[in-house]
Amino acid sequence: MLKKLRLKFVLVTISIVLVMLSVIFGLVYHFTAENLEDRADSVLETLCQWAQKAGNPHERQNVGLPYILMQVSSRGDIFASGMIRYDLSDETLLQELAARVLHNDQTEGCLKDYDLRYRTDWAFGVRVIAFVDISSQEHTLEDLITTSLIIALCSIAAFLGLSILLARWMVRPVDRAWKQQKQFISDASHELKTPLTVIMSNGELLAEEVREKPYAQNILTASEQMRKLVEGLLELTRVDNGQVQKSFEQLDMSQLTEDAVLPFEPVFFERGLELRSQIQPGITLWGNAQYLRQTVQILLDNGVKYSDPGVVWLRLERHTKNQCILSVYTPGQPIDARQAEKLFDRFYKGDQARTNNGSFGLGLAIAKSAVTEHGGKIWVQSDERGNLFCVLLPCDA
Repeated sequence: MLKKLRLKFVLVTISIVLVMLSVIFGLVYHFTAENLEDRADSVLETLCQWAQKAGNPHERQNVGLPYILMQVSSRGDIFASGMIRYDLSDETLLQELAARVLHNDQTEGCLKDYDLRYRTDWAFGVRVIAFVDISSQEHTLEDLITTSLIIALCSIAAFLGLSILLARWMVRPVDRAWKQQKQFISDASHELKTPLTVIMSNGELLAEEVREKPYAQNILTASEQMRKLVEGLLELTRVDNGQVQKSFEQLDMSQLTEDAVLPFEPVFFERGLELRSQIQPGITLWGNAQYLRQTVQILLDNGVKYSDPGVVWLRLERHTKNQCILSVYTPGQPIDARQAEKLFDRFYKGDQARTNNGSFGLGLAIAKSAVTEHGGKIWVQSDERGNLFCVLLPCDA
């Protein structure tokens, strides 16, 4: 639980940092690209203004970007001047550039493969095409992206280390309290087992000797309930301490489920219920046999206690290639959404029936803890006819 709490804190912190960095660098990139584009448009406008004035092209000043100022006559003759990396004496190149621009039939645009931005106009009865080289602007944006990524990675690494340290510091009091609680439950449960054993042994002897056997029977009943409570607390303590994963092995989940179902068939029959099972063979997984068997038994025991007369269905089947699903359907009053959220909490008893039948609200909590340790999920879904308890587990392909 505490590992998940620390992980959530780290993930939330990193998510906030990612969002902030994405927004900041996105805005920086947007405004930088917009400014570079405005600069190129300003140069194109200046070039078009030059074309409107007669004069010696060599007297024109540098506009800050490499450019071509091209004039295309009605006969197709091209005159080009400018300061750019392309060879302006290459008539084939000039014809290609002019053809591309005139074919687009747009007053302005980009030739991406030449890294040129253009604008067209008319001057003295000839078509004027102004080009500026935007390769330096493209390199600027690429460098900005590279720099932003480097800064983002360094920031994420720094915030990751800081968030891990903060998570450990913030969770430390909770960790201490949680360990103390687990230790208390474990110690108290162990300490209670011995006097409970003495009470039950003496109660059995007393029931055989005294005349008022109902009183002795009450002692035995209450002691049995306390024994179940102590055993449930011990089971939860073992799961919380990570003892489930320590004894994982390769298991035949199909056979394990069949073995867990067999002892319950006469129990259901005595309660006037019918238990039917549909188990897909050959489902194997990596897990703890004791706790998986106990999970099946908890779901079936839950069905015995809370089902209306009818058929209880248990199914085990593949859900996906690497997942299997165990489900137990019990007819009866549907569980509302508010109860379904709390049903797997410790000591939660949703109705009076759960209190009167000796249940302490630990069974489903134990099942949830065991399923979680196996990397699975457990939930309940209801309709007007009954409730379906589902366990999703990873399994072998």
